[in-house]
Amino acid sequence: MPSDTGYGPAVFGFDTSGGWCRAAVLRGVSVLASRNEAMTRGQGERLVPLLEEVLAEGGLAWRDLAALGVGIGPGNFTGIRISVATARGLALGLGVPAIGVSRFEALALDGPALPVLVAAPRGQGWVQAGTQSPALIDPASLSGPVIAEPSDFPTLAATPPTYPLAVAIARIASDRMATPQPRPAPLYLREADAALPSEAPPVLIDP
Repeated sequence: MPSDTGYGPAVFGFDTSGGWCRAAVLRGVSVLASRNEAMTRGQGERLVPLLEEVLAEGGLAWRDLAALGVGIGPGNFTGIRISVATARGLALGLGVPAIGVSRFEALALDGPALPVLVAAPRGQGWVQAGTQSPALIDPASLSGPVIAEPSDFPTLAATPPTYPLAVAIARIASDRMATPQPRPAPLYLREADAALPSEAPPVLIDP
């Protein structure tokens, strides 16, 4: 059931940048419904049905939405592409803006002025302080406090984010929807894992 009918435009926020499908629909600052489903695969098949379920729980239909917020990473290469492509398609069909929000922005929202740490492959982390470029680090080397999701770094004494990820994405999208925004695009901080060709290309011989 919705937690509160709230006031203001209805905005959806969702993210599949990690091993999950996360979604929340807000009206103003009130969370009408939210969902967080852990999954290591299948986000592409699950995302749209989950969004429809969250809408129904919030007592809304697609036509009621004023904007979409989507997580653009950093995170899983394929997962980011799934959510960004879905947001673009939905925005085009609904005639509403789709607004990309990074995990750094979402985790930092309304929190203390601390660097933000996001999980990276092989036990590493991406850390961003203010407007500086993210840096890849070993979390064990941190010398000061950071904001991070506890589930990403269970052994680290980090400050948790103020809002769940999808809720923060929706709140940021709501704040930005009144001004023109670029189309959401994946935030990739490293190249996708891919094997290089094992053989050299053939030599071209001029006739």
